Amino acid sequence: MSTDLDVVVAGGGRVGFQAASILTDRGHRVTIIERDEATSSAIADEWLATVIEGDATDPSILGQADVEGADVVAALTGESGLNLAVCLAAAELSPGIRTVARVDRAEATSYTEFVDAVVYPERAGAQLAANEIVGDDVQTLADVTGSLDVMLVRVEEGAPAAGKPLSEVRFPTGTLVVSDDDGRRVARPDTTLTPGRRYVVAVEPEVADEVMNLMRG
Repeated sequence: MSTDLDVVVAGGGRVGFQAASILTDRGHRVTIIERDEATSSAIADEWLATVIEGDATDPSILGQADVEGADVVAALTGESGLNLAVCLAAAELSPGIRTVARVDRAEATSYTEFVDAVVYPERAGAQLAANEIVGDDVQTLADVTGSLDVMLVRVEEGAPAAGKPLSEVRFPTGTLVVSDDDGRRVARPDTTLTPGRRYVVAVEPEVADEVMNLMRG
């Protein structure tokens, strides 16, 4: 999949809006679908992006969002059933589109039968709360890294770094490949970036696009 994606986000609430903002900052093209008129207007006033007011399960609304030309649809409303319906409708209109649904924890396993990926943002919030309760001795990775991006990246076949050992890849300053391809060892100079395998990579935001080009093409 290209590093420069067309993404349709269903749901302009806290999770959907923040995810869309992050994606836009990373250079992706995002369209938000939001059914609440006030929320939709607020997003349109605050953020220069395509915002469509309407029900994301409606094929005509998905058509306005050009879901057939999108790479990913992410249904991030607070209603798990609605998110599944959005993903199924999008997949019907655009076979092969990647689908991501926000779910309740109890439903996560069953939903993976119907969507490509599930997210449970509340889990991260609970982890942060627990960290604050026990004090500074325990922190999440996000607490420690701040603006540093720590990502799990799958190497794409044909990418410039694919099939090469780290010693031969000229990553920009501000990049650290952390793990080997099974996540059990720290990466070494002879670690090979095998197409189809995933690696933990830490990057400074300003070089993220260059790193993605090397690993994803």
